[in-house]
Amino acid sequence: MPQYAFEVSTYECLVDSVPTECLCRGLEVDCDGANLSTIPLVSSNIIMMSLKRNLLRKLADNSFKKYQNLKKLYLQDNKISVVSGHAFKGLYNLSKLYLSHNNITYLKPRVFEDLHKLEWLIIENNKIKCISPLTFYGLSSLILLVLMNNALAQLPDKHLCQHMPRLHWLVLRRNEISSLNENSFSNLHRLAELDLANNQIESFPPYLFKDLKELSQLNLSCNPVQNIQADQFDYLAKLNSLSLEGIEITTIQRRMFNPLRNLSHIYFKKFQYCGYAPHVRSCKPNTDGISSFENLLASILQRVFVWVVSAVTCFGNIFVICMRPYIRSENKLHAMSIMSLCCADCLMGIYLFVIGAFDLKYRGEYNRHAQLWMDSIQCQLVGSLAILSTEVSVLLLTYLTLEKYIFIVYPFRCLKRGRYRTISILFLIWVVGFVVAFIPVSNKDFFQNYYGTNGVCFPLHSEQSETTGGQIYSVVIFLGVNLVAFIIIVFSYGSMFYSVHQTAITATEIRNHVKKEMSLAKRFFFIVFTNALCWIPIFILKLLSLLQVEIPGSITSWVVIFILPINSALNPLLYTLTTRPFKEMINQVWHNYKQRRSSGSKNSQKTYGASFIWVEMWPVQESLPELTKPALYTDFSEGSITTHTSTCSPYI
Repeated sequence: MPQYAFEVSTYECLVDSVPTECLCRGLEVDCDGANLSTIPLVSSNIIMMSLKRNLLRKLADNSFKKYQNLKKLYLQDNKISVVSGHAFKGLYNLSKLYLSHNNITYLKPRVFEDLHKLEWLIIENNKIKCISPLTFYGLSSLILLVLMNNALAQLPDKHLCQHMPRLHWLVLRRNEISSLNENSFSNLHRLAELDLANNQIESFPPYLFKDLKELSQLNLSCNPVQNIQADQFDYLAKLNSLSLEGIEITTIQRRMFNPLRNLSHIYFKKFQYCGYAPHVRSCKPNTDGISSFENLLASILQRVFVWVVSAVTCFGNIFVICMRPYIRSENKLHAMSIMSLCCADCLMGIYLFVIGAFDLKYRGEYNRHAQLWMDSIQCQLVGSLAILSTEVSVLLLTYLTLEKYIFIVYPFRCLKRGRYRTISILFLIWVVGFVVAFIPVSNKDFFQNYYGTNGVCFPLHSEQSETTGGQIYSVVIFLGVNLVAFIIIVFSYGSMFYSVHQTAITATEIRNHVKKEMSLAKRFFFIVFTNALCWIPIFILKLLSLLQVEIPGSITSWVVIFILPINSALNPLLYTLTTRPFKEMINQVWHNYKQRRSSGSKNSQKTYGASFIWVEMWPVQESLPELTKPALYTDFSEGSITTHTSTCSPYI
């Protein structure tokens, strides 16, 4: 679009009569900010008159008739509300007319009929509600028409543009246009730029752009468009810039943009849409905060971190799972729950590994594969894997916490729980996790592309394109199940600490046992605390999403790649690698190694056994459900006798 600017002219006044409030330069008269309420009288030979920032309220008939040599007329920033039908009569040589920032509500038919040489007509920031088919009659030389920031509700069905055959730029931005007719822009064969942004247009007629053969820039941004037809832009062979920002294109496909071979710049609402126009040199936005035009993971920090966390998470949890057979835990059912939690956390490492692998696969050309990746079954499965990991982990921690809560707060209400019941509960938790994770994949009609809203395939926040069912489902998971589980965990640990400190315990055996249980409870508290640090940001983001607050993609990437997996990576460290039994095992192995080196013989000195009793993690034998006196327990593998106190089973 050309810039509105004054031409350079001589500074010597050549006008015979100039009001005292005005300045004169050559044949130009400048009366800006002179508080004029009427058109001043000056010599008829002027070629420019500027009346900006005055108090004009009406342009009467023949107001400028005597100034037939006038080429430029500036009337911006007045209070003009009425423009008479012959206000511009006689201005046969006028080339530029500015009526911006006034209170004009209506322009009469043929009001510009004498302006045969007018090239620029700027009427932005007024209150024009409608225009007739003959409003622009006579403007045969008009090149630029700016009607932005008005109140136009619709355009005439026909004949609007037939009186402006040379029009190159038409700006209708920020009006209230709700519908267009197939002939709204007919006969504009020379139009190069059309701006319809920020209106209320919901649909475009099939052949709306059929006559715009020379159009090079088209701006349709920020309209509530419900549907764009596949052949909508087929006639725009010379188009090189297309703006569709703020438009949710539910039916987007490559067919829409393939005919636009000269298109060099395109602007979308979502970065993911760029995948449908891979031949376009510049596509914006070029990132959603997670992915970029080139890479699935936009930041180098993300790309490094995803591999580090994946390796740490997988190695830590697999190490704990493999180490369990060498630890003779006193409660095998509890050990089973811990191993189940390790398996769930390990899935998060696998999820990150897959994301990292596809980032490598698409490195440097992600835009060409973005939409195919997000629509693929691989993305759906890896997203399901992440949800499965998080949900099973949350449910298992809730289950373990509730068991501990019941045992500590109600130590005398002990009911024996057998192996079958524990296995059944763990099986049920995994079934619930699978159902929650894979329901969106099984019903694409209801959930649409639930996991494919971003490159990491994690449905953290709601999209406007998401179905109502998908939004409700997402809210139920994140602000329903997970939030309730988090509240239960916090309440349970609070009650445990309160109960131990407030309850008077006289039995020495029970007191000692509860102390051991509290030691374990504190360790689990740190595990749950790390879960809280991970999940509180997710609760906040989901709530903001529910309130329709726009969430930057960079925030999503930090949560999904940096925060969410931290818990899975730290759990092995918290409940295994920092415990006393693990340290004792390391000391035993080291002691045996030194003994072998110093003696050179297996029988020179008795060494420690490879197995030990895991006293810290669960100090209760599952085989003795009733209260007993202290008993002797002999560990023949260590050649020692250990005194142990038994009480009722913690499985309630």
